[in-house]
Amino acid sequence: MSARRLLVLFGHPGRGGFNEAAIDGAARAARAGHALQLEWIADNDPDARAARLATLCAAGPDLVIVHGGQGDVPVAQVAPRFAPTQFAITQGSHHAANVASYEILQEHSAFLAGVLAGLRGGAAHLSGERVRPGLKGRAAYADGVRRVRGHDPLTGFCGNQHDPALAGAWTEALAARGARVVFAMMDGGREGITGACRRHGLRQIGNVLDWVARDPAVFLASALADSGLCVERAAADHAAGALRVGAVTHFGLEAGASLRLVLGADVSAEERRILDDWSARLVRGEVQVATDYTGPEFELESANPAW
Repeated sequence: MSARRLLVLFGHPGRGGFNEAAIDGAARAARAGHALQLEWIADNDPDARAARLATLCAAGPDLVIVHGGQGDVPVAQVAPRFAPTQFAITQGSHHAANVASYEILQEHSAFLAGVLAGLRGGAAHLSGERVRPGLKGRAAYADGVRRVRGHDPLTGFCGNQHDPALAGAWTEALAARGARVVFAMMDGGREGITGACRRHGLRQIGNVLDWVARDPAVFLASALADSGLCVERAAADHAAGALRVGAVTHFGLEAGASLRLVLGADVSAEERRILDDWSARLVRGEVQVATDYTGPEFELESANPAW
């Protein structure tokens, strides 16, 4: 009997580049003979997510790939109850006897995004939920900004990856505080950020996918980190009986087609030269990118005098 493999995604179908990357990775896995059944969890509450995941696991799948660091908490709750099932979390950090984590090191391209935003000035960042991949990406971006600007960017988490109106309101507030370039680590809520960027003449730096090709008028660059690679590799490893349970498998700059900073046409020759220099230093291991951020946080509901 063929293996039954699930890919669990948080959010809504048809919205969000992060989930789009996973679906693309699932398509590549299917072409290699490792088909995945897609399941969606729209609820934003971790306990509700865990309950839905448990319902899916009750049918006895062989593999459950949970896409995104949001999967750490529900998988940690559910996996011990379903020992025969193997789990893989993409962009997460939880691992156990029947749980593997696969992570593409988006902090490398996020760091370069920070360097570029720092060169431009008015650097800002916005993400949704405070999960570990988002926190690491923000820390790397802020590190890049500091290396060339000497201070932290405006940075905040709006609390939901998939709410365009909420993300748009936060971007409006960032614009009012002087933001000129917004690094948006967002999924279904991205359209709200992009709309606000258009209204205020802000440039956006995307993540996960190549947003420059889709909307070059708004996107200055995109911190490509194709998390679909994690889906593809987890499915292939499971099919080979080699899922790396109990460990975190990382993909770095050696996965060049999947991890890099894509640049828009108006990034200058001097900016490209500086970015190339930082990229080379990353590859040589000369730069230790920050993985934690301890600076001020931007909050929508307060003037936040720290800024």
